[in-house]
Amino acid sequence: MTETLDGLLRKGDHALQSGDTLVALLQFEMAHAIEPRPGLKAKLAYCLAKERRQYQQAMNLCREALQAEPDNPDHYYQLSRIYMVAGQKRHAIKSLRKGLKFKRHQPIIDELNRLGARKDPVFSSLPREHIINRSAGVLLAKLGSR
Repeated sequence: MTETLDGLLRKGDHALQSGDTLVALLQFEMAHAIEPRPGLKAKLAYCLAKERRQYQQAMNLCREALQAEPDNPDHYYQLSRIYMVAGQKRHAIKSLRKGLKFKRHQPIIDELNRLGARKDPVFSSLPREHIINRSAGVLLAKLGSR
């Protein structure tokens, strides 16, 4: 039974690394039916979000993995990927930063570098989300002053 589980996990990980989330989803679902491990839950959750757009179910599954292993940065990485697929970039960045606090995790570092650093708000006395800051930032960016 464990050889089957290990084979499914290996195939699922390989498919996930190559970007084939549908194959990974199928492998992880079969492995999860055999033995629901926290690391498996987190990866399965990302595949559910990516392929089936079941964002709430995916977030809940990933949070279960985080409850079982709260200091595993890969779970935070998978949660951030779910947030990005769901269009919640702010939550994704928070999740990445929280995961980085536990341990240096190269996928988290790569993702943060890919997302890039944000510039300071135009008017520091106002919140970043304020309409004046957002409008002024867009205007200055289009003018090439920012």
